Amino acid sequence: MKALLKHKKKVLLIFLFCFSFQAYPQNTAGRSKTFTISGHIRDDKGEVLIGANIFTRGQLAGTTSNTYGYYSISLKEGKHILYFSFIAFETDSLEVTLTSDIFQNIILKPKLNTLESVQVSSKEYDQEIASLRMGMIQINNQDLKKIPSLSGESDLIKAIQLLPGIQATGEGLSNFNVRGGNYDQNLIILDEATIYNPSHLLGFFSIFNSDILKSTQIYKGIFPAKYGGRLSSLLEVNLKDGNKSQFTGYGGIGTIASRLSLEIPVFKGKGSILISGRRSYADIFLPLLKNEEVRDNRIYFFDSYIKANYQLNEKNKFFLSGYLGRDVFKYKNDYYVTWGNISGTFRWNHIFSPKLFSNLSVIASSYSYRLGQTSNLSGVEWNSSLADLKIKYDFTWYLNPKNTITFGLSSSYQHFNPGYTISASDSSIFNNFAVPSNNILEHSVYIGNDQTISSNLSVSYGLRASLFQNIGEATVYNFDENFNKIDSSYYAKGEVYNQYAGFEPRISLNYVLPGHAVIKAGYSHMVQFLHLISNTTTGTPLDIWLPSGPNIKPQFADQFALGYQKYVLGKAIKFSIEGYYKRLGNQLDYKDHADIILNPELEGELRFGKAEAYGLEFLIQKKTGNWQGLISYTLSKVTKVFPDINNGQAFPANNDRRHDLSLLLSYDTGNKWEFSALWIFLSGSPTTLPVGKYEFGNVILPMYSERNAYRLPPYHRLDLSATRKGKVRPGKKFYGEWNFAIYNAYNRKNTWIVYFKSDENNPLVTEAYKLYLFSIVPSISYNFKF
Repeated sequence: MKALLKHKKKVLLIFLFCFSFQAYPQNTAGRSKTFTISGHIRDDKGEVLIGANIFTRGQLAGTTSNTYGYYSISLKEGKHILYFSFIAFETDSLEVTLTSDIFQNIILKPKLNTLESVQVSSKEYDQEIASLRMGMIQINNQDLKKIPSLSGESDLIKAIQLLPGIQATGEGLSNFNVRGGNYDQNLIILDEATIYNPSHLLGFFSIFNSDILKSTQIYKGIFPAKYGGRLSSLLEVNLKDGNKSQFTGYGGIGTIASRLSLEIPVFKGKGSILISGRRSYADIFLPLLKNEEVRDNRIYFFDSYIKANYQLNEKNKFFLSGYLGRDVFKYKNDYYVTWGNISGTFRWNHIFSPKLFSNLSVIASSYSYRLGQTSNLSGVEWNSSLADLKIKYDFTWYLNPKNTITFGLSSSYQHFNPGYTISASDSSIFNNFAVPSNNILEHSVYIGNDQTISSNLSVSYGLRASLFQNIGEATVYNFDENFNKIDSSYYAKGEVYNQYAGFEPRISLNYVLPGHAVIKAGYSHMVQFLHLISNTTTGTPLDIWLPSGPNIKPQFADQFALGYQKYVLGKAIKFSIEGYYKRLGNQLDYKDHADIILNPELEGELRFGKAEAYGLEFLIQKKTGNWQGLISYTLSKVTKVFPDINNGQAFPANNDRRHDLSLLLSYDTGNKWEFSALWIFLSGSPTTLPVGKYEFGNVILPMYSERNAYRLPPYHRLDLSATRKGKVRPGKKFYGEWNFAIYNAYNRKNTWIVYFKSDENNPLVTEAYKLYLFSIVPSISYNFKF
């Protein structure tokens, strides 16, 4: 980062040159007048379409709709034919004669038969592939339904884990690693609110209800300039706005959980309300069991969503959305653990002019957990939480058909409470205890431009600058070069005692080739001020978030990527290959035998180094016809070097899994049945094992290998599903379908944890034991809408 900041003037000059290159005619004398046509693009239910393409024939002019479905394009005075397209929707055209600015909303109709080959013009395909950013993948709800799942319910996170460059952290879990990064380096946002833990039931379910998702896109490293704060990926999830014209509902009943969502029109078509809930119900049936060890337990999770919007007029629209989710586990009256997310977002869309769109957001989000033991003598409760409040103002300036400029600013306050304990009773042997809390301020400004340079070449580039500040009240421990505590420093409330600056350029280029192909390249420098402390490689609800500070420097990463994408066989199959190289600095790990649980001097247990990741990603995907599917393969390597770990020698990272292969195949009979099969293969994850024993002071102790010198067995499984579709009857609004699924169909006992025990008869002999989670898991669910 220091090297980049040292040369930031040179980098800034390069970007200023790009911004100044707007391809304007040098001689403006006699130039034709230009006017702007703008509006919103929606489907026939009133939902805005994000990323819809707008283009004209015979000239270099095109744009896409933004997150709120708004589009704007400026053209010369006269007659034009505009085309509006979106995947799985009928392309629409509009003939206009421009003599002044025009505001025109567009409604696109879904294709009646999505199984038929999609007939799309060459221009539309080129427009689509030219608009894709480097490392960005869009996911639609129809794709989610084709993937077999653990419970018969579509799961967004599990679908993402099938994509090249993205790996699950463990069996059935919702955390994921992207291009060699750790799972804390993923920015997950739901209607602009940060989600710090996207999982239920220790990760076997994600918090996202696929029924109410409007759009999802994941960026694997080259983010738009408006986003920052993470190194590896951005997962942007937007909820439906809700049907403005009629009351609708949909949901599902499954073996583990059920869900229901309602869309309610309000204010005579000017607004709508979306309400959605989901709950598991194992705890409801446990009291019916005869086994007292089981029936007195409680285990469940729930999600609740609400979103409201109101269109005041053509220039002003308001949104209010919220999420509340929680997991609860209680073992008799002895132990309990609960965790969950809360988020809320207020947004105001305002159109200053046909060319200038704005959105003001006020966002609050939090994550917390509690772990307790209720025994009188050992009764104690451990609490941990973090909360943030953010305000941001984003602008989109449609300068001309060749340049769409985005800019904005944001400011946030975050409070981190790593942990504190409360005695459950006066007779408890534990005293109240607290790890010092942290407070931070983070401010940022950004500017970016999506620029069309020629009919073949387009470029997206931007700059993001951020200021991170630690503020009091705080107690900070000071350590020497050997990580021994020297003393501590106290800072008063509101006092700024440390700060870091981040400078994050990013650029991606698309060059369209003949034959519906594109070459893509990109670079980004990202900075991350947050760190996750975990005693596992897969993540648990009890992980601890810590901000940077005097003892913990911000993480940073430089990523270079190059890719090629092409449509083949009559545009029915998409083929893509991407290669990447990533350097990561100020990475965090732990000393051997680190104590990270409720340790006020936790920062002394941490060690810092660098990492390197590189790989190749292949994707073959067919999304039309009765037979559909994908082949996703990643070949990658991730290594770390820490001066104070492994004698300073390089070692494989915990997420270094050389081969990652996913095969998905689905077949739709066209009337009643749809079948899907999914096979996954992953190389075994690195691990450190005991390789011997030695005696010290009459105590026999284990001797371990070098860091991550061994690997667990490879992971693989087969999932199957079948969906029995209901009949669609004219005039009948209710529709239902049955889903039958088998998770791990050939009963592969994949290793989840390996642990070791000394032989009872010979303490010098160590025996290894494998723990696995699932054998064959069948499920059945019924999904409906009305």
